[in-house]
Parts: sequence; structure tokens; C-alpha cells
Amino acid sequence: MTTLDDLFGLRGRVAVVTGATGRLGRVMAEALAGAGATTYLVGRDQGRLEELAGKLGGQCRPARCDVTVDADVAALGARLREEHGRVDVLVHNAHVGRGGSLRTSRTADYLEAADLALGAFQRLLDATRDLLEAAAADGSPSIVNVASMYGVVSPKPHLYDRPEAGNPPYYGAVKAGLVQLTRYAAVELGPAGIRVNCVTPGPFPGEGGDPALLARLAQQTPVGRVGDPAEIATTVLYLASPRSSYTTGANVIVDGGWTIW
Repeated sequence: MTTLDDLFGLRGRVAVVTGATGRLGRVMAEALAGAGATTYLVGRDQGRLEELAGKLGGQCRPARCDVTVDADVAALGARLREEHGRVDVLVHNAHVGRGGSLRTSRTADYLEAADLALGAFQRLLDATRDLLEAAAADGSPSIVNVASMYGVVSPKPHLYDRPEAGNPPYYGAVKAGLVQLTRYAAVELGPAGIRVNCVTPGPFPGEGGDPALLARLAQQTPVGRVGDPAEIATTVLYLASPRSSYTTGANVIVDGGWTIW
């Protein structure tokens, strides 16, 4: 009889999650570690990383790294090379959330967002490509990019109390670019046995948000509610697992139906 471990088990595998201490990153890391992967928690705050690793258990390793800094990412790659010699799962989830509009956005905001979404992908790939290729010898290594519903559709200004409280234009623009970069990378890396997919979350607001805003967001989905971060973990786990070995270049949308109407 096939077990869940047969389907989604990652024992003996190595996973890396950037933006690991964020509300989505932590559940992704928990799912991968729970499936047996040695999971490196990547972020800029060592204290928060150590705290999260303590909560998630012995499979997790805190790894302070700013993915916009070349030297930090190169050091992360060197550490992975020394400690394991392989990377089976790379989840690119790092982002900085803030509000804004065309009126308040500046050129520097676009450049910063692009570096965090697109430039960081290139840095991570440069630092781990040989490790992903090594994992392909006995597995199906997987890169999972985390985009956004606002890379697919525009925010609706009327949902917010003021324009600057909404999602800024550069965020959705670079997330749309990340979806396309996923397709491009899937084509180029496929012959090496490396899969590249994307997850597009819908409304997953943090705790303690404005109840009126949460209600308005919920009304935009056919299911009538916002998402629980745990609901994205299974998608990431599927894309990370060897049982998704024939899935590459896909953009899996987890949005309660927000983008279908």
C-alpha cells in the first residue's frame, strides 16, 4: 500500500526556504521539514531564524542571508556545498510588503522590488545550480518561486480606505516577471533534470488586520473568505516532492478563486 511518505516524503533531501520567517514562509518550511527534509531557514534576522528553528524542530537550520547581497548568497551556497553537496528544493519566497500607488512610487522602488524578486532568483541559482544538478542524479530537484495574485490581476482600489494602503504597482509588476522567469528557467534547466514551478497566492493577510478590510477581501473570492497560510503548504510540498516530477513551468494559483472573475 502506498503511504503518504511514499508520495510526499523528503527524507534525505535538502530544502532551502527564503523569507522563512514570514507568514507564508514559515508554513512552507514547516511542511518541508515535516516531510523529512533538512530545511534551511533563510532570512535577514538571525534571532527570528533561530526562534523559528527552535519551534519547528531538529530538521531546521537557521541560515542568515540577505538574498540581495551577492556575498551572502555565495556564502549560503558554500555552506550547503560543504554540509550536504546537494539541494533538492529551493523555495524563493523572500519579499517586502508595503502599500503604495503610482502617485507615491519612485523609480528606486521598482529597482528594489525587481532585485528582490528577479535578481535574487539569479543569485540563488548561481549559488546552487551545481547542487541542484547533483540532486538530479538520484532525485527530481525542484525550484518553487512564490509570486502573487497581483502579478495576474490588478488590485482593486475601492477595497482600500486610501490609495496608499493598497498594493503598490511595482510589486505586481515584478511578481508577473517572476512567473515568466519561472517558465524561462524551466525550459533552460529541464535538460539538467531541474524543475521550476511557481505558486501564486491569493489573499493571505496577516493576523490582526482591519476586520472591515478582511471582509471586503473575502467578498472578492467565490469561497467567500481569505486564505489560511497552512492552505498553501500542501501546494509547495507537492511541487517539492518527487511525485510531481512531470510538473515544470507551471503556475499554480491558490487564491480561493479571486482571479477567475
